[in-house]
Amino acid sequence: MSENNPNRFFKSAGMTSLFKRFYQNLRFKLSSNNSILFTGFYRYLYSPQRGSLSYLLNEYSRKKKKQITVIQVGANDGITHDPIHKFIKRDKWKGLLLEPQKHIFPRLSRLYKKNKGIKTINAAVGYEDGTTLLYKIGFSNSRWATGLATFNKDVLLDAFESGYVKRNADKENIEIPENKEEQIVAEEVEVISPDTLLKKHEINKIDLLQIDTEGYDFEIIKMFLMTPVKPGMIVFEHTHLSDNDLIECEKLLDSKGYDIKRYGRNTAAILINDNPK
Repeated sequence: MSENNPNRFFKSAGMTSLFKRFYQNLRFKLSSNNSILFTGFYRYLYSPQRGSLSYLLNEYSRKKKKQITVIQVGANDGITHDPIHKFIKRDKWKGLLLEPQKHIFPRLSRLYKKNKGIKTINAAVGYEDGTTLLYKIGFSNSRWATGLATFNKDVLLDAFESGYVKRNADKENIEIPENKEEQIVAEEVEVISPDTLLKKHEINKIDLLQIDTEGYDFEIIKMFLMTPVKPGMIVFEHTHLSDNDLIECEKLLDSKGYDIKRYGRNTAAILINDNPK
């Protein structure tokens, strides 16, 4: 075949995409069945890079003498690009995983159906119980698109402006609708406050609060720090926070006794002083 034959690229790209889907489906099946192949790999062979967020979470999970209690806000499908999934499965964490998007939630539930200590909840977290609008991509349900779902519409507008949406749409051979109303749609979702969440599920400790809410992370942190249950560790995505919000967020965490370190797109805050001055 000629090296200049354009079909060579498309065949290669197609095979790569096919293999990727096969791998993702296999991984999901092994994990949802709590297969020893999945948990055994992460128990005996997995070795995260020192200094990475995965290394921190790995050490945190292994060194805990008691079962870890986690609350994850913005769980999506529970496995793709998820920093804690492998540790939940490997070390049998317990806790609550929240995802407001209705069409994603069944997949999250299937993933953890056999994990008795994990409860999946089809809701967002807010200051008051009720409902609110969640903004999301209107023409794709792929992981890159659902991962952009947010309460802050500007985050989605920025994703279009930066070319991120177009790059991913092109990879899927999807045309972006010319109608703006079809590009971004709003879905009404359930909202539960941290106080209601903790009381309803009788949570009296949080070892890890994991947050990925596309720009709403600081608000989630403020909500949980207002409750009587202070998380031992908080991991959140800071990418979509404004510079001012990130500064204020780190100031708040520091004032509450947390040690803070950034890991790429994420920040980890570990409670080192439960009674700061």
